Amino acid sequence: MTKEASAPQDKPVFGASGRKIIYDKDGKPCRSCNTLLDFQMATGGMNKAPQKAKTEVAAPAASKETDVYAKVDPPDVEKLGRSSWTLLHSIAATYPENPSNKQQADMKQFLKLFGNFYPCWFCAEDFEKYMAKNEPTTDTQDHLGKWLCEAHNDVNKKLGKPEFDCNLWKKRWKDGWE
Repeated sequence: MTKEASAPQDKPVFGASGRKIIYDKDGKPCRSCNTLLDFQMATGGMNKAPQKAKTEVAAPAASKETDVYAKVDPPDVEKLGRSSWTLLHSIAATYPENPSNKQQADMKQFLKLFGNFYPCWFCAEDFEKYMAKNEPTTDTQDHLGKWLCEAHNDVNKKLGKPEFDCNLWKKRWKDGWE
């Protein structure tokens, strides 16, 4: 994984949101570590810098404990699925280009555990069956990203959704659409 570096001299330190922009060791803004707005500002997709960093003021204490929390229901299968695929594709996008043997084994173990503990038992069994027939390819970032894309397309097919062109996975999940 890449570690945070200081902002290159010609790049902004703070984004439009007022948050500090996180750069990787190569001086590129981290897509997963920044808001979309800040990422666009750091990559030249947005020109205006913030006037000053936002500061948040704490809200007055609520009278009842339950008033403090938004009353959001547990995720249904659709929200859980979208969030899970976002997480998995984002992990692939930050997976090393040339992972060590340990990283490859760890990723296979992670995917196995992910399938074992996935909250939707039907979805979990389906993912485990897919992995049994199509062993995860973890030897490179590109192979892992394409394997996940193909796994996602397998689910999309079953749900009657359109398939994604797996040759474009890096544009969707890593580099952006330009």
